[in-house]
Formats: sequence, structure tokens, C-alpha cells
Amino acid sequence: MKNIPPRNTAKGAEDKIRKKTLAGKLDAGGLHFGIIVSRFNEFITDRLLRSAYDGLLRSGAREKDIDIVRVPGSFEIPSAARTLAETKKHDAIICLGCLIRGDTAHYDVIVNEVTRGIGQSAQETGVPHAFGVLTCENLEQAIDRAGLKMGNKGFEAALAAIEMANLKKAISHQPSAVSKTAVSRQPSAISKTKPRTAPSKKRKR
Repeated sequence: MKNIPPRNTAKGAEDKIRKKTLAGKLDAGGLHFGIIVSRFNEFITDRLLRSAYDGLLRSGAREKDIDIVRVPGSFEIPSAARTLAETKKHDAIICLGCLIRGDTAHYDVIVNEVTRGIGQSAQETGVPHAFGVLTCENLEQAIDRAGLKMGNKGFEAALAAIEMANLKKAISHQPSAVSKTAVSRQPSAISKTKPRTAPSKKRKR
């Protein structure tokens, strides 16, 4: 029979973990966001956009702090997202689009490129990107993910963007891993003290 730690001990460990854990707040106040939205499958992407916009406002974002950029299709989202991120005017980028599988391999190629491009843009610019591009087998799935059975992925992407923007700020405000006191205690390679000289002998009179 396995030894089960006492309830108080387990609770104490949970409290310690909770105190040491960093997480972004769902507070968009004072943050700036960019939304990239595809015009292709506009019937779906407009629903994603409205829900993402609503999610930002409900979380405290101001309308003037939200920029919306429209691109022809999902394939163009990564390029626009990188361009927007490189301006350094936004705390997070929200990428919205809709890809529905057809009868050719075109769908798989576009899905891979869009996913890779958005991830690469986030990593190389350092600006959080929220992935709100639907990848669906058919129109019914897309509709379900744009406000029906599966909720709205645009709203979820907005919340993810808010959390990641705040998390980035929280991490950047953490103290350096190298303690300043430890550095100050390290002996200098070149001694700043003057070398000791032999005492001068006084002449006897």
C-alpha cells in the first residue's frame, strides 16, 4: 500500500507552488493589441473578429488601443503579423482566419505554412501571437467554432493574447538570476588598492 502524504503537507506544497508560479492576468487595461483577420471565408472570420474585439473590450482594453488589419487569406496572416509586431507598438497580436479542407492537398500546405509562420513571427519578434485560425474539415465545423457548439475561438484567442502579454511583462520584471550581491563579492581581477610600500626611514639627528 502506497504512503499517502498527510492532507496538510500536500496543501502546504500546493501553496508553495502557487506562490512560485507566474501567470498572466486577464486584464487588458493599458495594453495595445493588433488583430490580423483574413477576408477569405469572411462569413466565419467576421464572427471571430467581433468576438475577439468584444473579448478585449470586456477585459479592459480601449478601442483606440486595438488595431485591425485585413489580409486576403490565411496564407498572408504571418507576413502581416510580423510587420505589425516589428513596429513594437503592440503588446500582443491576434491572428484570425478560417481554412476548410477541400478536395486537394492545398489545405495541408497552407495549414502548415500558416502555423509555422505565426509561430516563427512570435519567436523572432518577441511579441506574443495568439492563434485563432480555424482548421476545419467542413463548413459545419467552422460554424461550430465561430460561436455555436464549440464556443468562439476568436474570443479564446483574445483571452490568450491578454494573458501572454501580461505574462511577458511579469517575467521581464523578475530579478536577475545573478545576484548583484554575489557579483560584488567576487574578487576583482585587478586590485584597486594601492601596493604597500616599505616605511621610510627617518634620519637621526
